[in-house]
Amino acid sequence: MTINIPSDEVDATRLAFREGMAQLAAAVNIVTTDGPGGLAGFTASAVCSVTDRPPTLLVCLNRSSSVAGMFEKNRVLCVNTLAAGHEPMSRLFGGSTPQDDRFAVGDWVLAATGSPRLTDAVVSFDCEVENAVESGTHHVLFCRVVGIVHGPEDEEALVYFRRRYHHLK
Repeated sequence: MTINIPSDEVDATRLAFREGMAQLAAAVNIVTTDGPGGLAGFTASAVCSVTDRPPTLLVCLNRSSSVAGMFEKNRVLCVNTLAAGHEPMSRLFGGSTPQDDRFAVGDWVLAATGSPRLTDAVVSFDCEVENAVESGTHHVLFCRVVGIVHGPEDEEALVYFRRRYHHLK
């Protein structure tokens, strides 16, 4: 049996993987938590649906990040999907800004789990972390959704594609 490999196919190296993932458009989210581990939040595009029975999301979190221990201890989080006007906030939560300074921007209220919810998010999913699995450099968090708040229907979403922000209606 002969297998023809297309000329544009490359080995699955770390660099090739990162380049490939840059071609995958994703919603931009700020994932937040508060509780015994402290107040924390980070920008994430590695968020997706798992199932609707029961409603469950998957959130990936780098184990070496400064907030990983806080999320592990709190075991609750809120996924806040960002609107087009939230690009500066996304950058703030994606950098090395101290946690308290991050939450000084935006209008935040506490969700049922105690996690901060962004009042003008496109949608917010309040969650309890049911399971965490280590895979490579990350924790893969399986999060049971306990509450959902929808934002305005006409709001444009903030997405990340080819290492740049875009707006999607």
